[in-house]
Amino acid sequence: MNATLQEEKEYLEEIKEQLTLAIRRVDDSVRQFSDELREKKEYIHEHQSGMDEADMVAAGQSINRMAFTGEAAVGRKRRLFKLGQSPYFGRIDFAARKQAAAPIYIGVHSFFDEQRRRNLIFDWRAPIASMFYDFELGAASYTTPAGPQQGAIELKRQYKIRDGRLEFMLDSDVNIHDDVLQRELAKSSDDKLKNIVATIQRDQNAVIRNETASVMVIQGVAGSGKTSIALHRIAFLLYRYRETIRANDILIISPNKVFADYISNVLPELGEEHIPELGMEELAADLLDSRYSFQTFFEQVSALLDAHDAAFIERIRFKSSFEFLSQLNKYLLHVENNYLTFSDLRIGSTVVPAAFVQTKLRAYHRVPLLKRFALVADDVRAHVRNATGRKLSGREKSTVGEALNRLFRFNNVADLYRDFYCWIGRPELLRLDHSLHLEYADVFALIYLRLRLEGISTYDHVKHLLVDEMQDYTPVQYAVLSRLFPGRKTILGDVSQTVNPYSASSAETIERVFPQADIVKLYRSYRSTVEITAFAQRITPNPHIIPLERHGPAPAVLRCANQTEELAKIGELLAAFNSSGNQSLGIICKTLRQAEAVYQALQAPDVYLLTEESTVFKEGAIITTAHLAKGLEFDAVIVPFASAHHYKTEVDKSMLYVACTRAMHELTLTYSGELTACLAG
Repeated sequence: MNATLQEEKEYLEEIKEQLTLAIRRVDDSVRQFSDELREKKEYIHEHQSGMDEADMVAAGQSINRMAFTGEAAVGRKRRLFKLGQSPYFGRIDFAARKQAAAPIYIGVHSFFDEQRRRNLIFDWRAPIASMFYDFELGAASYTTPAGPQQGAIELKRQYKIRDGRLEFMLDSDVNIHDDVLQRELAKSSDDKLKNIVATIQRDQNAVIRNETASVMVIQGVAGSGKTSIALHRIAFLLYRYRETIRANDILIISPNKVFADYISNVLPELGEEHIPELGMEELAADLLDSRYSFQTFFEQVSALLDAHDAAFIERIRFKSSFEFLSQLNKYLLHVENNYLTFSDLRIGSTVVPAAFVQTKLRAYHRVPLLKRFALVADDVRAHVRNATGRKLSGREKSTVGEALNRLFRFNNVADLYRDFYCWIGRPELLRLDHSLHLEYADVFALIYLRLRLEGISTYDHVKHLLVDEMQDYTPVQYAVLSRLFPGRKTILGDVSQTVNPYSASSAETIERVFPQADIVKLYRSYRSTVEITAFAQRITPNPHIIPLERHGPAPAVLRCANQTEELAKIGELLAAFNSSGNQSLGIICKTLRQAEAVYQALQAPDVYLLTEESTVFKEGAIITTAHLAKGLEFDAVIVPFASAHHYKTEVDKSMLYVACTRAMHELTLTYSGELTACLAG
C-alpha cells in the first residue's frame, strides 16, 4: 500500500508509465480519426455529383461527428499530459464498512486504467474525493446517488509533484493542509492566478460543492481566496452537471480586462474551457443599444478622487441606495395607474369602447408596458374586423396603432426617467443633457426602466452568472442582473475593498434584492503575512479577520524630503526587487496621473504601466492604480505618495486599503510632507 517514500516514488513512476501509454493510445486514435476524416472528405468530393440531398446531409453529419470525436481526443491528450507533470496531490486510504482500506489518489483530473478497469486517479470534484477536504483520520463519509457511504479514513497523505518529480510528501493524523498551505503561500507569485485544488480548506470546500443555492453570496476579507473559490465552484458545477451545462452557458461579470486575463488560467488548468466574460460597461452599452454615451465606473471614481463635489456625491449616494430602487418600483406602479388615458376609439364607422381597450391592456399585465400596445392594437383590429365583417385598409390599421400610442403620456424611456425625478420632487438629481450623456449612477437605472417597460431577452442562454467585486455594484444594478439572468448566480466581494464608499454594497444589501441567497462569510486571509494584515487593519479595521500564521518583514513607511527624493527612492526599491528573486512587484498609486508620473520618472524597460485600456496582466514590475489592482496580488507592493495631502477622504482611505492588501510578502510606503492620517491608528 506504498507505505514509504521509496514505494511512493516507485508508484509514481508506474503511474507516469501508464499515462505515457494512454497518451500513445490517444495519439493513435487521433491519427486514425484524421485519416478517416480525410478519406471521407475525399469520397464526398469525388462522388458529390451522384449524391442526393439526404446523402449530403448524412455525410455532413458523419464528418461533424468524426471532427467532434477527434477534438475530444485532443482534449483528453491535453489532460493526460498535464497529469504526467503532476498526477495527484493527495491520497486517502478509505475503509468502507466491513471492507479493507483501499488507497484513493486525488488529482486535478481522473485517470481510468482501461486494462484493469479501475480508477487510478480520482478527479478532485468526484464525491469520494470530498473526504480529502472534509475529514481527518477516523470516521468519514461521502454522498453518492445511492445515499451516504460510511467508513473510516486510515491514512491521509499530501504530495507536491512538479515536472513528474516527487518533491515532498506529508502524512498526518491532524489537518495537514496548513503545512502544505504555508509552503505554497511562501512561494513567489507569478503572472496568473493558479488553481488551489491541493490546498482547499474545509469551509471553502463547502462553498465550492454547494449544489442547492440558487444564489450564493460570498463576502470574504482581502486574501480569503474568494475569486479562486468561485472559479473552482464553476469547475465543480461543470463537472457535476456536465450533461446540462457547458462553459458557454456561464458568464463572468469582470471588473476589467486585466483582471479577466489574470484569472484566465484557472479553469483551463482544471480541464474546463474558457468561460465568456463581460464588463459591466460592455453589458450597459449592449443593453442601451449604444443610444447613449455614458461615464464609466473608472471615470466616476477618478472624478471623486480629483475633486470633492458635494452635489456629485449626493447624486451617487442616492442612486446607490435601496431606497432609490424602491422609488423606481413605486414610480412604475404610478405610471401604470395614472399615465394611461382611456377613451373610445373611432375606426371608420366603428367605435371601440374605452372599456374594451382598458380590459385588453390589463390582460397583458405580464408583458412590459410599452410592448402591450402592439398586442392590444392586434386585438382592436380583430374587434373592428369582426364588427364590420371586412378587412381593414392600411390607413385604418395605422390609425389603430397611432390612437393607442396616444393613450400613454410618454413614448420613450429617457423622458420617463426625467419625469421620475420630477415625481419624487428632486429634479436636480438628474444631469442628462440633450446629447444624452449619462453619469455612471444613471446608467443602470435607465436600463432597469427599459427592462421593466420594454423587456430585453438577450441573455436567456446564461445558466450561471458569476459576479466578482460585488461591493462595486448597486441595488439597481443587481435588480437588472436579476431580471436579465434568471439562472443561478455566484456573487462575491468584500465591502472593505470598495473603491467608491458612496455606492458600496454589502452581502446584506444584495440579500434584499435576492432574499433567497445563501450568504457565506470568509474571515481567514491567506494572501498577506501577519505583519502586512495588521498594518492594513490600521486603515480599515475588521475585528473578524483571521490572518494565516505566516510571518515576514514589517511594512516600511519611508519619509522623503520631497517628491524628487521619493521618486529616486522608488527607483532604488525597484532595483532591489530586480535582484530579490521575487516574481511580481506592484507599484500602486491613488490616481492614473500619479501612476503615469512614476512610470515616466523610472523609465525602466522591464516596468509596465497598467491603465483602464490594458487587456493583459504581465509578470514583473507593474505600475497601476488601486482601482485597477483590485483582485490582483503581488510578492511586493510599493505605495507611493502616502501623504496627508494625497490620502484624506473616505475614497482615498478605501484606495489605500486596497493598495496595501495586494501585498503577499513585502509592503513599502513612501511619502513626503506629512503622513496620511489614515495610518494614525
